Amino acid sequence: MKLSLLPCALLLLLATGPGPGPWPAAGAQESCSQRCGDRGGQCSCHPTCFGLGTCCSDLRNFCLEITPYSGSMMGGKDFVVQHLTWSVSTASVICRFKESVQTLGHVDSFGRVHCVSPLLYETGRIPFTLSMDNGQSFKSSGTWLAVHPSKVSEMEKSQLVNETRWQYYGTTDARGNLSVTWNATVLSTRSVSIELWGYEETGKPYSEEWTAKWSYLYSLATNVPNSGFFTFIPKPAPQNYRRWEVGALRIINSNHYPGEKDVHALWSNEHALAWHLGDDFQADPVAWARTQCLNWERLEDSLPNFLEELPDCPCTLDQARADSGRFHTDYGCDIEHGSVCTYHPEAVHCVRSVQASPRYGSGQQCCYTKAGTQLLTSDSISGSTPDRGHDWGAPPFRAPPRVPGLSHWLYDVISFYHCCLWAPECSRYMLRRPSSDCRSYRPPRLASAFGDPHFVTFDGANFTFNGYGEYVLLEAVLTNLRVQARAQPRTRPDGMQDRGTGLTAVAVQEGNSDVVEVRLAGDAGVLQVLLNQEVLSFAEQKWMDLKGMFLSVSAGDSVSIMLSSGAGLEVSVQGSFLSLSVLLPEKFLTHTQGLLGTLNDNATDDFTLRNGRVLPPTASSRELYQFGADWAVENASSLLTYDSRFLVNKFLYGPKHDPTYQPLFPEQTTLNPTQEPEVAKLCGDNHFCRFDVAATGNLSVGNATRLAHESHQYRMRSLQPVVSCGWLAPPLNGHKEGTKYLKGSEIYFHCENGYSLTGAEVSTCLADGTWSSPTPTCRPGRSHAVLLSIIFGGLALVAVVTLLYVLLYRRKSNM
Repeated sequence: MKLSLLPCALLLLLATGPGPGPWPAAGAQESCSQRCGDRGGQCSCHPTCFGLGTCCSDLRNFCLEITPYSGSMMGGKDFVVQHLTWSVSTASVICRFKESVQTLGHVDSFGRVHCVSPLLYETGRIPFTLSMDNGQSFKSSGTWLAVHPSKVSEMEKSQLVNETRWQYYGTTDARGNLSVTWNATVLSTRSVSIELWGYEETGKPYSEEWTAKWSYLYSLATNVPNSGFFTFIPKPAPQNYRRWEVGALRIINSNHYPGEKDVHALWSNEHALAWHLGDDFQADPVAWARTQCLNWERLEDSLPNFLEELPDCPCTLDQARADSGRFHTDYGCDIEHGSVCTYHPEAVHCVRSVQASPRYGSGQQCCYTKAGTQLLTSDSISGSTPDRGHDWGAPPFRAPPRVPGLSHWLYDVISFYHCCLWAPECSRYMLRRPSSDCRSYRPPRLASAFGDPHFVTFDGANFTFNGYGEYVLLEAVLTNLRVQARAQPRTRPDGMQDRGTGLTAVAVQEGNSDVVEVRLAGDAGVLQVLLNQEVLSFAEQKWMDLKGMFLSVSAGDSVSIMLSSGAGLEVSVQGSFLSLSVLLPEKFLTHTQGLLGTLNDNATDDFTLRNGRVLPPTASSRELYQFGADWAVENASSLLTYDSRFLVNKFLYGPKHDPTYQPLFPEQTTLNPTQEPEVAKLCGDNHFCRFDVAATGNLSVGNATRLAHESHQYRMRSLQPVVSCGWLAPPLNGHKEGTKYLKGSEIYFHCENGYSLTGAEVSTCLADGTWSSPTPTCRPGRSHAVLLSIIFGGLALVAVVTLLYVLLYRRKSNM
């Protein structure tokens, strides 16, 4: 992806308010001490000051840029404050995170200021402040990105060699040495200590006393060479350490005392501590695990039912991948990376609900077969299992069961080891983690904007609007969701401008969330992402937990924004312009307005002006142009960024809709006769493609529009509602054939030997969502097979007796 990585504006502590404002006089002198994000005064400390040339001269001393800017929430990452040098003799550096957690920093021999990230229990952007006077004042500020442990680069972690062996140690065929490796160059020391830390959550569940805690347990080795390799034979843990079953290794400089917090460190993955457990586990791991499984079962039955507030799974793999606002790839089972599904071997792809449930912070998981249908735990242990603790955690984090990754390990993963991997009690686990079926699932509604630009509304109306300005694409009072876009004409290689325009920036905010803007920077089509008007870098992380949303960047010049309401946006580069897709859950019905239409399953009122007047579906292109102009953004509510003289003069101080710009209307476009054969071959009957070629004379522009429109149509097909009849149970003392439960699917039933079938042998899922027949019963009695065997056996016996009689009779006659 061509993402712009502008280091000059990286990780400033920003004011979240997006409102535009005038810039101060360039070159004026005033300090940025405790003013980061402020654009007032004689000079600016706001990120936009770099493009406007209005920054205070000491901005870099107080609004800190750091590298690296991210690391595991487990802490121990050493980062350097850029552009700030200090006396080598200074030894009073204190780094404070979220106004509550402090770590000691230092100044190296080059005068560079270092901080070490602390052990945190949350992910996302963490504000920090810096003191150079031993804590007397904290005048400098910045932002640290705390990352889920599973998203940290493998180079920044120690590696458990054959991790499965570590987690099965003591069970059958899992004995002997265990080894760990690490990148020795990360820790600048000649000797290291290797420690075991354990994670637990104590107190009454779902009470204020419920607490998450990482604890230093003991050292596996001290003062060993920093060679990048260590091997040992585990010993059973002492009695007072056996209650910890989930933990991680930490490797630190041997100069630190054992268990010293917030020092430069390398952590391993969190894992099941089979190798650390006591003699009772190693003597009989199955019996030990069964006991733990039964204990978990009793605890689980005493806790609130979190399943009731989880969203239903999509019915098909296509729906799951298309509903990107509410569901995202489960990295443990990803079809894009080979479908290595360790815990769901019969699946090819799984997704997780993006947002945790509101009350209990739980998560949904949905897994799918190669045929694209759901895989349910009622049919297979490979089925998808919901989570009491969402794997990605949930704001406000820190407290159970909302701690990212770790709460999930305690309440959903280690119990899977107890019941399914270490003991044959998986039915107990699956009974309390049943897969969601999809009978109540409703696909989201889709609207798109692309090309010159062309709009397809949520209800399916489409039109072309060649406005030059900034426009409201979507407003929804339900969640105070706002999506705005900037449209500009394309500049040709000869310097002339087309009479058509296209989207060059899209910004979104919901409620009091962060503001995210995706835009094209310069003429090279470079995609930039701005957070609260600050250009972000994705050099280290492609996923960010933000306020009120998640942000994901993927290959193919594409950015996904997942909002807390379940709404989703995807912005990508298509040719010279941006292409936008917006997904809204069904709850937004009757709550939208703007250029993307009135979502109410009625396309005839999609061209509604601000004053409520509705243009008919037959409105002319010129009337639709006035409809688009009516939805121009107002300065007071603008979400877009103005960080250059051109943007300020053109869009902030100028009209939001340029009335002097002369657009090209569809009825005015005519193809160059010499291009007609090529256009016919390229575009076919795609009128959007044909219009854009006629407007620009450029086949590549038309091709980009065609691809964007085809992508919209493909996603529309993927999101089509399907009918599910729900899971159908096999008969008692029998079995069934078939695990598909969508319209038209058939389930066949059979009884075990000694039982006869009462009821229909086959049931079909009908269009109304019901089965044609209920599950039959298998009653004790002689089955058809038994009766036939008796009949034919009797006939065979009669034949044998008759033959013997004949032979005996002949023998007697001969005598």
